[in-house]
Amino acid sequence: MTQNPFHAPEPAPIASEPAYLRGLNAPQREAVLTTEGPVLMLAGAGTGKTAALTARLAHIIATRRAWPSEILAVTFTNKAAREMRERMGRMIGDDVEGMPWLGTFHSVAAKMLRRHSELVGLQSNFVILDTDDQLRVLKQLIQAEGLDDKRWPAKQLAALIDRWKNRGLTPSDLDASESEAFADGKGQHFYALYQARLKTLNACDFGDLLLHMLVILRSHRDVLEQYQQRFKYIMVDEYQDTNASQYLWLRLLAQSRKNICCVGDDDQSIYSWRGAEVANILRFEKDFPGAAVIKLEQNYRSTPQILAAASALISQNSGRLGKTLWTELDAGDKVHINGVWDGPEEARRIGEELDSLQRQGIGLDHTAILVRAQFQTREFEERFIATGLPYRIIGGFRFYERAEIRDAMAYLRLVHSASDDLAFERIVNVPKRGLGDKALSRIHQYARAQQMSLFSAASQLVETDELTPQARRQLAAFVAMVRGWRDQTAALNHAELTQIILEDSGYTAMLQADRSADNAGRLENLSELVRAMEEYETLDAFLEHVSLVMDRDNQDNAENVTIMTIHASKGLEFDYVYLAGWEEGVFPSQRALDEGGIASLEEERRLAYVAITRARKRASIFHAANRRIYGQWTSSIPSRFIAEIPPEHVEAENSVGASANHWTTRWGADSDPFAHVASNQGRYGQDRGPAWQRDMVQSATVTRSPTPSKTASASFASKARSDLAIGQRVFHEKFGYGHITDMDGNKLEVDFEQTGSKRVLDSFVKIA
Repeated sequence: MTQNPFHAPEPAPIASEPAYLRGLNAPQREAVLTTEGPVLMLAGAGTGKTAALTARLAHIIATRRAWPSEILAVTFTNKAAREMRERMGRMIGDDVEGMPWLGTFHSVAAKMLRRHSELVGLQSNFVILDTDDQLRVLKQLIQAEGLDDKRWPAKQLAALIDRWKNRGLTPSDLDASESEAFADGKGQHFYALYQARLKTLNACDFGDLLLHMLVILRSHRDVLEQYQQRFKYIMVDEYQDTNASQYLWLRLLAQSRKNICCVGDDDQSIYSWRGAEVANILRFEKDFPGAAVIKLEQNYRSTPQILAAASALISQNSGRLGKTLWTELDAGDKVHINGVWDGPEEARRIGEELDSLQRQGIGLDHTAILVRAQFQTREFEERFIATGLPYRIIGGFRFYERAEIRDAMAYLRLVHSASDDLAFERIVNVPKRGLGDKALSRIHQYARAQQMSLFSAASQLVETDELTPQARRQLAAFVAMVRGWRDQTAALNHAELTQIILEDSGYTAMLQADRSADNAGRLENLSELVRAMEEYETLDAFLEHVSLVMDRDNQDNAENVTIMTIHASKGLEFDYVYLAGWEEGVFPSQRALDEGGIASLEEERRLAYVAITRARKRASIFHAANRRIYGQWTSSIPSRFIAEIPPEHVEAENSVGASANHWTTRWGADSDPFAHVASNQGRYGQDRGPAWQRDMVQSATVTRSPTPSKTASASFASKARSDLAIGQRVFHEKFGYGHITDMDGNKLEVDFEQTGSKRVLDSFVKIA
């Protein structure tokens, strides 16, 4: 543990101590009391980092080291910010209301940017575009430049621009190689066009919130010094998930006082695909010399068996700071490793275990199924629907993404800002007002020629003969309605105004006239929208909330098993966790291995570590010998991560025919387990998956082999072939010719001439 030269830890009071210190262990207490200078709180999974972080905030305020308004505290999600604010409220009471700078990176940056927007050519009432609006702008720009938007899709350009902004790069920062990433060297050109268009719209996307503030802080020393003096203390949650832009923003703000406390876990950095850089936390001590590194290693969540398995797995990574989790809980169950034949059997087995838990009186809300990729959920949904087992999929369609909500929000945005062309385009003819393509095209042409907003152009065109009389009447009525609603904003609260807009515009009548089955739900959604708005003091606050909200509260109170990706599970915990699809090519993902090499493999391993540590009482890992991926059956071998878990922490079980190497264990490498049923193959058809083999093997098992024995070996290794050696040329029916580069029991690493490096079983190759 590194000593902090800035301020030694304060001794704990002997007689009595504040409530926020009670129950903290020694490292947590040290993190709370070490207030001065840079601090890295290296907090392992389930080690109470939120309790330590909120207690630290409470201590700083209670000891009058800073007023609440002088503390910057940033998180990644609204949920985390709410939890921190609620905990702070319980600790220090009403003082938490004076913390205007507690929120997500984006919400805090948006608040700063509204104060200094003119420095980057924006007005203070700029709108924050969502993904849909961003894609519409980019598609318009691509088409205006005469490019084929099918060959150069807006989504591709949006992803590039987002990546550049996450790295803190403006259009002028891009070099030729970056620009080559889109439209044969036009990436920089389109990025510049897009930024100019956003300024015309008085709009930002999410990446701009931090990027614009970076530009301001770098180019306006007075603004930077203002915030450096304001923030006496800076605290950051989930520091391992910061991207380059967030990292640079924080480093600028902290350089003066250096009172920055970052809380994170390098072993849980799993978001590189959205710009997160694990290097940010690894170089904290280099960025802030003399920093105190305080490790939180006592886990309050999982059993020793689960922690030992997870710790052994993550220890295989080289790029980490290192820590060892421990707990005072009872040993608990070993990690269960379950080999099954295919995806349907995996879903059946997990469903049966969930049924068994229910019969024991354990609620489904204490259970979760975690998958590496979304396609894996289909088997569980089909199985659970068939058996009537209730479940919830986390990550489904969000409330504010529904069409009727987006339409209502577009009306509100246009009332809020007349320059919001995207909102104008969305609702000028919704409901239908008889404004055809020619009329809308004329409005666009006039707006471009006069360099004004579409609403301003429409307001002027209704005074001319440019449009047909009918189009002019309809457009004039629309313009008058918007102006009327704008005039009422001072007299009415925004919830009442929304109700009036939905009625006056004819939107409610349009839905009522439509007798389709789902329209009743759409009307209910609009009612819910009005109710949601009542929780916010102003329309500005509500619009910003909708733009920034990134998580979703599930209102379903029924008991359900939760199904989600491992990425979505981070920060959650369940008593019983089922980890599905631990096979090479699925987890670790083949795409990650092909595109990212060792760095991606280590992130996949961190993802496996996150998955196991979600479990409090039992973690069960499943791998299938066959899986249907995007309609194609694929044979698989168990994930390398399974072999990295020590046998003493594993209870392993294989179903009949669970993996290809199971045949070599039972019948020998040269035997054909299906030969005796060849005459029956015709009735299964020519295009058969592994199910027909499973049926035959299960019937053959009765007469040909005893029940497979359970083993504590996590790798399920069978006897390796003696006729193979590293460097030998081999042939595989699927991957072709290649040379063996590594051997691990009966598993081979082969560099194939056509498909690159693959891990295969030795029984599937022939000597070439």
